[in-house]
Amino acid sequence: MALPIIPDFITVHLGEPSDASAPNVRIPFIDYIKNVASSEIYPTWPESALRANIYAQISFALNRVFTEYYRSRGYDFDITNSTRYDQSFVNGRDIFDNINRIVDDIFNDYIVRQGQVQPLFAQYCDGIEVVCSGLSQWGTVSLAREGLTPYEILTNYYGDDINLVFNAPTTRALPSYPGVPLRLGSAGEDVRTIQRQLNRIGVNYPAITPRLTADGIFNIATEEAVQSFQRTFNLTPDGIVGKATWYKIKSIFNAVKGLAELQSEGLSMEDIDRIYQTELSRGDEGIQVRSLQYYLAVIAYFDDEIPNVRLTGVFDEATENAVRAFQAQQGLTVDGIVGRDTWNAITESYLRIITSLPPEYSNIAAEIYPGRVLSEGIEGEDVRRLQTFINLAADNYPYIPRLTVDGIYGPATENAIRIIQERNSLPVTGITGPATWYTVINLAQAG
Repeated sequence: MALPIIPDFITVHLGEPSDASAPNVRIPFIDYIKNVASSEIYPTWPESALRANIYAQISFALNRVFTEYYRSRGYDFDITNSTRYDQSFVNGRDIFDNINRIVDDIFNDYIVRQGQVQPLFAQYCDGIEVVCSGLSQWGTVSLAREGLTPYEILTNYYGDDINLVFNAPTTRALPSYPGVPLRLGSAGEDVRTIQRQLNRIGVNYPAITPRLTADGIFNIATEEAVQSFQRTFNLTPDGIVGKATWYKIKSIFNAVKGLAELQSEGLSMEDIDRIYQTELSRGDEGIQVRSLQYYLAVIAYFDDEIPNVRLTGVFDEATENAVRAFQAQQGLTVDGIVGRDTWNAITESYLRIITSLPPEYSNIAAEIYPGRVLSEGIEGEDVRRLQTFINLAADNYPYIPRLTVDGIYGPATENAIRIIQERNSLPVTGITGPATWYTVINLAQAG
């Protein structure tokens, strides 16, 4: 998960969630907040009261967006206009001048609990006809007339342990689902998110095992945990995290953490820290860049429209040029930046190539990375090929231990990979991704 952002747009369902006949409207987030504020509160109230209410309305809406409260339940909208569930929105209504001004000033500010990162589910009610445990709209008027500031009004209802986040970034809100299924051999921050969420869900649902190391590698243990989750919640237990499984995991995680509740276990910075970059661009360095360069180099080998790149681990001008050429070819935004859409397109193109190699390339087919991360417990022809190349490399470099070629990625194979990684300035993980595979092939062919 990432830090909250202010979405450019929000999709509002004009009815109760279950009313499939009600239309959706997609409007700028700032216009949505202006509409809600003009519909929920009176422009004649003191400005401190107006601001306190608008902070609550912003935080309420952002909580719905951040937790994907409705989308994780299979709906195609972010929030409803039903006051039974959300907050009032009257499509096409006029906006009061002072509310327009205030929202322009604070639309990208929101409430959080201290030590947490998710926008507070800032529950509120009118305080006269309906009383709740959150903010009282009419009560804010009395407090404002007593001279309280907006923050002091908010602490009166939500407690002293809240902060205001100011000037949050505004950008396009991407769905959390990565866009492609995660499965055995996948790697990255999305895998790490699933591992963390399954571990937390397992506290409430002990049948979901085993407990996972949140390293971002979709290994055998992760597959088993996904299968146990799928069995627990009546999904096909295939061990693959497609869209349905992704959002079911997210929905249950939100529920056990209480993220859509006023009193929540919450998310800390440690819960959302990242070890993988989710966007690569000019100047970046490291193993992720080297993996990107490997994929681009293979694509370029079979496609003259894509310029070749060297595996330097540095996102240099040549790498950017290759990315731009690929983006132009695929109809993507040509910015030279590898975000989610570009990375998915690169990996899909790579997999199409390696799964449909023409017969004339059979002599090099075995040398090409299989397109999935290999780790302890994985079995099959990919592992057998890796072990064969490790043994060829051992013929050239005595420091590499020889292996039994059995197609099982066991402790001996992991140990050999660790030794190769350590001696070749790669992260010592014991797993085989594109950069490690490439290094093994080069060592095997060095003789």
